[in-house]
Amino acid sequence: MFQAERRDVAYQPPKLSAPKEQDQPRLVHVPDPDREDMYFPDIWLRDNCLCKECFLPQTLSRLPQLWNNLDTSVRVLRHSVDRDQKILFIEWSDGHASQYPFSWLRERDFSPANRQRYLRECYRPEQILWSGQDFEQIRQVFYYEELISCDAALRQWLYHLAVYGVAMVKDAPLEMDVLRRLSNRVGFMRRTTYGEEFSVRAQPGASNYAYLAAPLPLHTDMPYLEYLPGVTMLHTLEQSASPGGVNLLADAFYVAEMMRDRYPEQFRVLCQTPVDWADIGSDGDLKFHNIWRAPVINLDAEGQCMRINHSIPQRDSHFSVPVEQVRPWYEAMATFVGLAHEHSSRFKTTPGDVLTFNNLRLVHGRTGYDDTEHNVRHILGAFIDWDIVYSRLRVLRNARQLT
Repeated sequence: MFQAERRDVAYQPPKLSAPKEQDQPRLVHVPDPDREDMYFPDIWLRDNCLCKECFLPQTLSRLPQLWNNLDTSVRVLRHSVDRDQKILFIEWSDGHASQYPFSWLRERDFSPANRQRYLRECYRPEQILWSGQDFEQIRQVFYYEELISCDAALRQWLYHLAVYGVAMVKDAPLEMDVLRRLSNRVGFMRRTTYGEEFSVRAQPGASNYAYLAAPLPLHTDMPYLEYLPGVTMLHTLEQSASPGGVNLLADAFYVAEMMRDRYPEQFRVLCQTPVDWADIGSDGDLKFHNIWRAPVINLDAEGQCMRINHSIPQRDSHFSVPVEQVRPWYEAMATFVGLAHEHSSRFKTTPGDVLTFNNLRLVHGRTGYDDTEHNVRHILGAFIDWDIVYSRLRVLRNARQLT
């Protein structure tokens, strides 16, 4: 296991008397007798003035008037600190005056340590990546009734899901509304072309590969959607008594980081080659033709993995790239798939289990199974978006801090 670290530079105290002022941020020094001093860019302070002309308390947001004619040359004329009340006062070159409580400034301090604290505690927990051999160590069980009735348990489940990308819920009733009740505890379900909930069991003549009893290779759900569903929830209602139907699960971010380290050129290929993902068919009366072009490995602005796209049945035969990029992509993809299988975990759910995992990060599949009248495998599935999960986590965290 290893932690997905955010890249940052070491913090250096600003040099306020640099020879080329235009090359340096204009910083306001705020001495704090109780903690380390703080430094803030002057234009950021002006943008975030908290007076009634600039800020609307009931919406916790700035008013747009300043931005209708933003003067980026605005300067601090005078500033002072009330050490007793712990307030910073500023008079501006545009005639405006502002004041900022130390408590508010401290939450927004630009020091690397504070930025990291905010990103880790409020924005999103840092992810810990894992190999298949680590699965039993990171696997954590939560219980359905506790999640429904206890906010502390709910917070722990969502936090674990955010950090490790997978969590198992046990002892759920064998009822059709289990996923809806769990989703409502978080926020609400994500609707797709297959509805809000989908039933996975063998269907003759199925239009979706998941509805066959054949082996289901490792994949992410719905890579053909630009707005990919974030969290997959699979509730086992009936499980095949045959040796098959075994779940396969791998942390594809772990695999991607291995490729970045061991096979950097193939990693680059999977990050930069757009692939055509498609889903053409119907569900009930709804006909659809979904297409999304994106690489297998998607990185954020800091170079960290943010989304994996992979599904063999739903990769289109259209490949809209120059011909010289085709073979290198196949070679890189063969490495990716091989590593994903090598570092996957295997387990079999039982009736009442709800497997929950990060669909942007993990690839999942299952082995084939015998499908007969007396040997049925029935899984009910649903999605929640990560935006909703993170929002609920922050609300639960804030409520905990107030108690």
